[in-house]
Amino acid sequence: MASSVQPAPETWIAAFNRAADRVRDRLSEVTADADRLAETGTTGEGGDRTLVIDAEAEDLIFAELDALHEQGARFTALSEERGTVDYGSPDVLLVIDPIDGSMNAKRGMPHHAVSIAVAEGPAVATTGTMADVVCGLVADLGPDERWTAIRGAGAWLDGAPIVAAAEERLTSAGKLELVAIESAHPAHVMASGEALLEHVHRLRAVGAIAISLCAVAGGRCDGMASLWRCRAVDAAAGQLIVRESGGHVAFGDLDAPLDSPLDLVAHGPVVAARSAAGLARVAQLPHG
Repeated sequence: MASSVQPAPETWIAAFNRAADRVRDRLSEVTADADRLAETGTTGEGGDRTLVIDAEAEDLIFAELDALHEQGARFTALSEERGTVDYGSPDVLLVIDPIDGSMNAKRGMPHHAVSIAVAEGPAVATTGTMADVVCGLVADLGPDERWTAIRGAGAWLDGAPIVAAAEERLTSAGKLELVAIESAHPAHVMASGEALLEHVHRLRAVGAIAISLCAVAGGRCDGMASLWRCRAVDAAAGQLIVRESGGHVAFGDLDAPLDSPLDLVAHGPVVAARSAAGLARVAQLPHG
């Protein structure tokens, strides 16, 4: 057995990019609507019905993780479909969503992503929070954009440093010009209606939390809010990308913004913005 040599953040990200390449290439082969809609007949550990394309994407990602393990890496993997998989250490946790935006993927719509984050710390596999995330990748497979971040070192889009405005764009009426919303069930949108009308000029519902977070990181949106509770697998990588780009993120509680656990339970909603003031405004949008 190989000796334990924990990968550097750059090594993790390179492996995640290889996995994303595999998933992108596999999805490009699935051209028939019936094949994209096919389900395995099982329910993933995250609670959703598992699509065949979800299971295949996860298999491709775990093939890369198996190779890292064979090279000496020791970690625990937490994935939307398989749940927790022990690769030899509770002090390094990989948080994986094989396809964030599965609804988009199965309907042939462009924005869907591989999202993988690494968290480190004593017993992080059982006690970790968003604050423990040290690096991550969000690979938007529609435009084939790769968003990455390393804690304390920065954030990048396709290898170039992300340069975004420090503040949000406001309309002449003082509203946030463009805000992405997720968990866009009509009931959640209606329940958030008054706050949306007060603070937001225009909405975008991308359909993938990780990608919406990256839109804030890149300054494409002035803020984002999941109007209902989200899971760690959807947001762990994206929230670090926002923070390393100079933006702000909170999971439910603005006083303890990164305390959300790294597990498969849907906890509080996630909100993000370019500034603290903008974060306070989008934090008024979720109702759950």
